[in-house]
Amino acid sequence: MARIWLSVTVELLGGRGEELWPWPGRIFAVGPSHTFMDLADAINNAFARWDRSHLSVFTLADGRVITDEETGAEMASSIRGPIIAPMDIAAAKVARTVEPGAEFQFTFDLGDAWMHRCVVGEVKVDPLEVLGIRPDVPLPYWGWGSIPDQYGRRWATDDGESRAPGKPGRPHPMLLHAWPAQVQVPGLELSELRESIAAADAARFLAAVTGRHIDDALQQVGAGIPMALEQRRQEAEPVALSVINRLTWRGGAGDRVLAEDLLAGLRREPLTGQVVPVDLDMLSTVLEGDPELSTGGYLDLCTGQVYDESATDPMMVGEDAAIDVEEEPERWLRVNCTGSRNGWRDMAAFAGRQHDEALRERLVRAIEGKGAFFRFRDLVHGENLGDQWYAFSTDRQVGRACEFLADHGIRVG
Repeated sequence: MARIWLSVTVELLGGRGEELWPWPGRIFAVGPSHTFMDLADAINNAFARWDRSHLSVFTLADGRVITDEETGAEMASSIRGPIIAPMDIAAAKVARTVEPGAEFQFTFDLGDAWMHRCVVGEVKVDPLEVLGIRPDVPLPYWGWGSIPDQYGRRWATDDGESRAPGKPGRPHPMLLHAWPAQVQVPGLELSELRESIAAADAARFLAAVTGRHIDDALQQVGAGIPMALEQRRQEAEPVALSVINRLTWRGGAGDRVLAEDLLAGLRREPLTGQVVPVDLDMLSTVLEGDPELSTGGYLDLCTGQVYDESATDPMMVGEDAAIDVEEEPERWLRVNCTGSRNGWRDMAAFAGRQHDEALRERLVRAIEGKGAFFRFRDLVHGENLGDQWYAFSTDRQVGRACEFLADHGIRVG
């Protein structure tokens, strides 16, 4: 028979708050038709589990999870980490999902957290060679460690005479709940997010947020949720719930307002207050512009268009283009410029979240005194943090614009 089966080494790292060493292990032959449920059952059999009334979850290196549908739906709406698209453990095939050399995690019993490191062998195997049969389910063909092990092997190369290998100085990242590493989660591409919303393309929007770090752009992600719910409700509902939970947990300016509006969309309920299609980016620009250049502007409550106060001056924009707020005063909402105070607070908050102490101190010094905005901007771009800063600051500005509207009984439609 051709060598088309995967060889998967599974090592038990620990559980119930204890780390095992040496890690006991089993090597499984896994066929092309075997699902992750088949592999979970095989692992639990090999590691002598008699109480199976607990959940099984696989986590891939790219952050995707494979579990039962109910658990997957709950994990998809969590408030931490990237938005995930769970895979069905009973349907996903192992051989179609992971490749030779891949590493992934298996957790049995989310309470006791029996954690396993799974590694796919670089070379595929013939089950007739390694097992002598072609089984209907994954089966182990080699093993070691005290489970107990029938041959008394305590680690992969234990020959009964050599000493146990030295224990690593630090626990495996999986035991510290630090795997996959945060650096493996790609950042959100704001341009792609904004283009998908502008194009009203729900599939593109969901693809833009799935598997991405979105916590610094919740207001901007939230802007696309209503459109996604309208076009692809089943796929969008767990994303919407996750964003609502994240907004509630974050609790920044405008977050509660947006969370309430998204929840209304989930429940198919109308928004409270006057609904206006406001361009929040333009509104935030007028709200937080330079007071030396403009003291504010006006919001058209009929169209949602935002105008700088210069638009009221025929000498500045021309007779035909000028707006007359006195002719229809109920149509216009005055927007007063709040100045740079909130912008400075954003810089201070961004500086304070940096893990590198030296960088954090440099950013803090940069925002002291006159010229703070220019020094901060130059330093941020010099440290390749421009995209992070733009997402962070834009989200806070949009949130404040959203809260400003809510204070006047207006919701963004």
